[in-house]
Parts: sequence; C-alpha cells; structure tokens
Amino acid sequence: MSGALPPSHAFLRACALDVAVRKPGNVSAASPGHGMAAPLFLASAEAARHGLFAPGASVGTRIERAMEATLAVAGCNTNLGIVLLCAPVALAFERCAAPPTAPPDAATLRRALQQVLDTLDLDDARAAYRAIAAANPGGLGRAEAQDVAAGPTVGLQEAMRLAADRDRIARQYATGHADLFDTGLAALVRQAAPPRPVDATAVQALFLAFLGRWPDSHIVRKFGAAVAQAVTDEAAPWLRRAENGEPVGDDPAFAAWDEDLKARGLNPGTSADLTVATLFIAGALGVADLSTFP
Repeated sequence: MSGALPPSHAFLRACALDVAVRKPGNVSAASPGHGMAAPLFLASAEAARHGLFAPGASVGTRIERAMEATLAVAGCNTNLGIVLLCAPVALAFERCAAPPTAPPDAATLRRALQQVLDTLDLDDARAAYRAIAAANPGGLGRAEAQDVAAGPTVGLQEAMRLAADRDRIARQYATGHADLFDTGLAALVRQAAPPRPVDATAVQALFLAFLGRWPDSHIVRKFGAAVAQAVTDEAAPWLRRAENGEPVGDDPAFAAWDEDLKARGLNPGTSADLTVATLFIAGALGVADLSTFP
C-alpha cells in the first residue's frame, strides 16, 4: 500500500507517537510520571530497534537483544511489552519482504505472523524468559506453570498460552495478535485512514479502544483486578466520546484524569504497549500515515 514505512522506521514513529500524545496514566511529553520522562522512552526505542530488526534473527534473539540494549541506555524497563509484541511481527514483515515486494496487506501479514508464532521453540522461550527476568516488570509475581524464575520447558507460544488468561500481551501470542488487528487497526483506520495522517486524537482513540474495553494487565499485576476494572470503567465514557469523533484530548478533564491516575500510581502500560504495536503495524502496512505527527 502507498505510504508504507519500512518496518524499523514505522516502529520508531510508533514509539515517538506514544510519548508525543497524552494518554492518561502513561508518560508523555506533556506529562512525565512514575519516575520517568518522555526522552527515556525515545532513547529506549532507538536502542531496541537494532535487536528487533536484526536480519535473520529468531524471535527470542530479537527480544533478548532489544531488552539488553534498552536496559543499557535506560537502566529500567521502559518497553518490555512493546518488544514482546513487536518481535514476532518484525520477523513476519521480514518474511513477507523476501524477495522484496510491495508491502503486504493485513491478511498476508497475519498469515506470516501466525506461521512465526506457530514455530516458536524452546530456544525462543529461554531467550524471552531471560529478557523478562532482566527487565523485572512490576507485579510479575509467580506462576504455577512455566514461571519466569524457573525457566521454560515448552516453546514460547505454549508458554504464552498458559499466561493468556491473565496477561493481554501473552494473549496476543495465543491468538495471532488478534486484538491488534481486529480492535486496534479497526479503531485507527476509523480515525485516520489515508490520506488523513495520524494525529493526537487518533492515537488517543486507539489507546481508549484497548483501555476502555479490557482491564489493563499491568494494573492487574500491580493492584489487582478490581482496581484495573475501575480504571476501565473510568475509560469507557471517554472511549464512547472518541468513537463518536470527539477530540477528547481537548477536554481539560482528560488531562486531569491523566494526572489523577499518575497520582494514584496507576499506569495502563499494557494498553499503551498494544497502542504502539498497532501503530507499528499500521505504519508498515501503509494503512495509516505516521509521517507527519508529531
């Protein structure tokens, strides 16, 4: 499709949009929080890019290299969820481009991605587990089976399937990234189908398409299901307004909600990760124009 960016460029643009736009509870250029500020996330994206898009690398290797590079520049976990979501997609794009052709359509990419996910093996799981342990995400806790601290005994897709009922990112491995394609891309295209470029309103609507539908896994891990559901309930009216085409970010109450979430220590990080991964896919497919904002 016209307007498609090379996947690595689309990834960087997606990460830039992530912090250029106010998304309640998340770090943005307008609103630092949780002890972090926007430049740290931009540096992390640039560092992670090289591992994520290493030609010929396996998914596990991409994850591990990207996290090693991120931790070297950031000193903390800024993008584990993004890396986990984007690594198999990066390999799927690579396979679609051999030999080089026009960018794939969404259906072709989904088929390639499913093939990538279905062939993830124990080495992929071991590398991913090492990356997760190094990143030490908040609220990780313990699992009855395939615990990160113990190391995997099954392939990465199977390990993710075991966690899919409690983690939205793991669920993507079990469903072929269905939330990104069926919910995320659909929401983004409604807001910013070419030739209209993606803007802050489109990014906020995309973020709310996730947060306003499902409790955020990051909040669940740290604060429990009831708190996460309460945040989703808070997001739902904003989602309805965004779906009606309102520029919700123009309402001062939106910024107030952002600051209130941060004051409560609530970071809908999984919803932000799903937002970035959707933007990455959309930019590399050319179904949304990421080139002009911010």
